[in-house]
Amino acid sequence: MVQTVNLKKAYGSRVLFQDINLKLDTGKRYGLIGANGAGKSTFLKILSGHEDATEGEVQVQNGKKVGTLSQNQFAYEEYSLFDTVLLGNKRLYDAIKEKEELYMSPEFTDEVNNRLAELEIVCVEEDPTYEYDVKITKILEDLGFPASTHTDLMSTLTGGDKFKVLLAQVLYPKPDVLFLDEPTNNLDIETIGWLENQLQHHDGTMVVISHDRHFLNAVCTHILDVDYKQIREFTGNYDDWYIASTVLAKQAQTDMSKKQKEKEELEKFIARFSANASKAKQATSRQKQLDKLDVGKIELSSRRDPSIIFKQKREVGKELLMVKNVSKSYDGEIVLNDVSITVEKGDKIALIGPNGIGKTTLCEIMVENVKPDSGEVHWGATIQNGYFPQNATDIINGDITLYDWLRNFDRDADINEIRNCLGRMLFNGQEQEKKVDSCSGGEKHRMWLSKIMLEQPNFMILDEPTNHLDLEAIIALGEGLLDYEGSCICVSHDRELLDAFANRIIEIQPGGSIVDFKGSYEDYLETKVQK
Repeated sequence: MVQTVNLKKAYGSRVLFQDINLKLDTGKRYGLIGANGAGKSTFLKILSGHEDATEGEVQVQNGKKVGTLSQNQFAYEEYSLFDTVLLGNKRLYDAIKEKEELYMSPEFTDEVNNRLAELEIVCVEEDPTYEYDVKITKILEDLGFPASTHTDLMSTLTGGDKFKVLLAQVLYPKPDVLFLDEPTNNLDIETIGWLENQLQHHDGTMVVISHDRHFLNAVCTHILDVDYKQIREFTGNYDDWYIASTVLAKQAQTDMSKKQKEKEELEKFIARFSANASKAKQATSRQKQLDKLDVGKIELSSRRDPSIIFKQKREVGKELLMVKNVSKSYDGEIVLNDVSITVEKGDKIALIGPNGIGKTTLCEIMVENVKPDSGEVHWGATIQNGYFPQNATDIINGDITLYDWLRNFDRDADINEIRNCLGRMLFNGQEQEKKVDSCSGGEKHRMWLSKIMLEQPNFMILDEPTNHLDLEAIIALGEGLLDYEGSCICVSHDRELLDAFANRIIEIQPGGSIVDFKGSYEDYLETKVQK
């Protein structure tokens, strides 16, 4: 259905990928993976026709409809939620709107009637069952928008809700070819589950970029791996790819080692016997073998695994954190209602709930950035708290180097330790001297994790730390939280991350109450199913 022919993309001398010849078939759902900066989004833009390739071409089967998830959340501010979704089928939208205008005309001339007949044909072609309004209403309601809000303008929504409507826009027409770049961004766990179900029933061709391992495992039948300036196809989901790629990497290393050993033995023989007349013939034969031996080289992967190691400067005492009878409302709407939480030593808490339910508000109250309407927060005397705020990318700014930015948080820290903390998050050598303002969202999140590692707190509160991070960094974060000897509270919608570290689940409910469950996230889900 979609084919690439000798595709290449380069920016000056920097080649992202080249000689890409892929055939993307109907009925297959491809997960597009790779390190940040490897070229995933660029490749998807080339596939969807939103960016030109340096060389080669993309061929889409004639007559197939292509749907691309829009990344511009502000493109439809003056449209209603309903009309924004309907615009997913532009031809139908235009026909319906023109029909509405013509029906408002004061006179029904032959010309108007003929045009209405033409428009009716368009509507039948695009919506044979006359159910576009029912389908759009249902998908919006599934995404959490009551029917009473469907005439509201997009400008009234928050960024996360705008993204949900854009998701509805691309899914509603059920295109033959679907291109999705980070569709799980800004979605809560419940909505991600809904999206998984939708995509599992997509009959055409799909290519999706995501840093959510659970999502990739649930949705994808194939993996496209952007690495080594190539894009390799693997059958199976993300876990299948991980096993296969690990085996391939070990085989390549083994083959390389064997060839290197053979090369060294041939060189030694030639050096030893080339001047010996009786052995000259054998030495010449060995030289021919050596000339034919292609040792090659190990291509450097664009993937780099960060090393996230959270240490604590001091042990905690008996008291850690107590949240007692905390309530908070905004504009008369109750966000938190008489919430009480006591955190004990060894607790690794996943704080979950739908978007907008109050998770960030609770975090801000706990670190005393926001005052509750009632109730109190009490920290133990031995606690040194490390906080990862949800708006970390907005806070990190300035015309200073990464090294100086991190050093400002501890002027007495050892120089090598500062550089090590940045190095663990893949800021090596000259990269530590780049300006903070030039950093991407993912780099700023890695900087904040470097800051927490430098501070060595014995209690951490992390609010959506996985945003902007690639899969390798998210895996490293899960390992770091699991090995951490202190206690932590982490807000995340990444289910694999929650499974990796959490031994206690706190879910904020509508109305501001909480469910406090001691056990893993998987155990918590089982209890919900049983209910």
